[in-house]
Amino acid sequence: MTPDTIRVRTSEEIDRVNPEIHGHFAEHLGRCVYGGLWVGEDDPLPTTDGIREDTVERLSDLGVHQLRWPGGCFADAYHWRDGVGPREERPTRPNDFWAQGREEAFVESNAFGTEEFVRLCELVDAEPFLAANVGSGDPQEAKEWVEYCNREDDTALARERAENGSPDPHDVTYWGVGNENWGCGGQFDPETYANEFRRFAHYMRLRGAEETIACGHVDEDWNRRFLAQLTEPDLLDHLSIHRYFGRWDGDCGSATEFDDEQYYLLFAESLKVGRQVDSAAAAIDTYASTDDVGIAVDEWGAWHPEATSENGLEQENSVRDAVAAAGVLDDFNHRADLVSMANLAQTVNVLQCVVQTDEEAAWPTPTYRVLDLYSPHVGATAVRTSVETEEVETDLWEVPLVSASATDGDEGTYVTLSNRSLDEERTVRVAVRDDIGGASGEVLFADHDPSDYSTRGNAAEFEAADLDVTTEDGDLVVDLPPNSVAGLSVESA
Repeated sequence: MTPDTIRVRTSEEIDRVNPEIHGHFAEHLGRCVYGGLWVGEDDPLPTTDGIREDTVERLSDLGVHQLRWPGGCFADAYHWRDGVGPREERPTRPNDFWAQGREEAFVESNAFGTEEFVRLCELVDAEPFLAANVGSGDPQEAKEWVEYCNREDDTALARERAENGSPDPHDVTYWGVGNENWGCGGQFDPETYANEFRRFAHYMRLRGAEETIACGHVDEDWNRRFLAQLTEPDLLDHLSIHRYFGRWDGDCGSATEFDDEQYYLLFAESLKVGRQVDSAAAAIDTYASTDDVGIAVDEWGAWHPEATSENGLEQENSVRDAVAAAGVLDDFNHRADLVSMANLAQTVNVLQCVVQTDEEAAWPTPTYRVLDLYSPHVGATAVRTSVETEEVETDLWEVPLVSASATDGDEGTYVTLSNRSLDEERTVRVAVRDDIGGASGEVLFADHDPSDYSTRGNAAEFEAADLDVTTEDGDLVVDLPPNSVAGLSVESA
């Protein structure tokens, strides 16, 4: 077999990989918040202010650089005042969109609100990202939420925050102006949403919203119509897109059951993420500039047919999903000049989560392992990387069998690469630079099938193992098992 070749051009810099690209998403949906993140102060599990300490430990070790809340579709039916003040006085409301766990059905207790969320962010050292209610709310409600969180002078809402236990401002930088407002967030057409965005963002900025995120679409025409109507791009810092892959119709199989064709189709679907970033960037550059407006992929990940509202969008987290996530992270690195933030959906127990829990423990998923392996990219400078490899045809487009990206940082060059082949080991040559001082590697999933998934009992089996790295004619050479992901640390001479 002819080796695959990865060429890392360290002299061709793209941009810094923003830490916010390694962000996550927590919605009031299933067991993400209730049971996964927050269990209350009377729970037998160890907690800090009702927040699970085992989940916090996992997320802190991983690095959650920013966390988006409270949704999702839930955001445009959520009124923030329901979730502040004494918990025993907070109203119980219907959850218009999602089941809250398997017993509480479509009911929201509001036990977890703004103060609890900000406390969680403090515990895991994440930047909070709040999504304001545009669909059923108004600018007054949104600007008051900003004031409650961010004002430090002597205003009524700043005093109310202090009475609720937070005398110092929360300093929330990132504010989403609605969510999926073309759908569950109000069924707006792009022109109407542009008018609403302009109105909301104007008043939110007056009260201290530093960076605002507009709801975009994977449809380029929708984005162009929105941007054309907006007329005031200075109000816009980020345009969001959402992309789930896995096909709810079952064309990619389920999380753990799929044939060869379905196996590769999931990877083809995952390639849409990068393509739609490019599409959104083209729309922005028509009416503003991607130098000023970043793209926030603030929901992304695998969504399989078995994850339904009735079961709290739970699905097994398999090796195939994790390898697909690695390719998406490579695509983000390739577009570090375009992607300003991203949020894997969702943090705990829901969809392609990084942590799963039961009533006694929290454990990492295979996708957690990938995010951890990719952590050296955070804050480093992405550089141009090309891959020469075989491709597999699907009914969408061809899927390269090897994916890769690279960054340069203080510790040298870091290269991530994955083998998407279902059943073949791939020998990969990595051409980095002439002055290699040394290299080491780690590999994930070397002894796993693509359908393997994490449980409380087997989670440790998905940890990274050492990878042999040899040198041949100045290139690094590694043998990648099928369905595996690797990271190479390359030192300068």
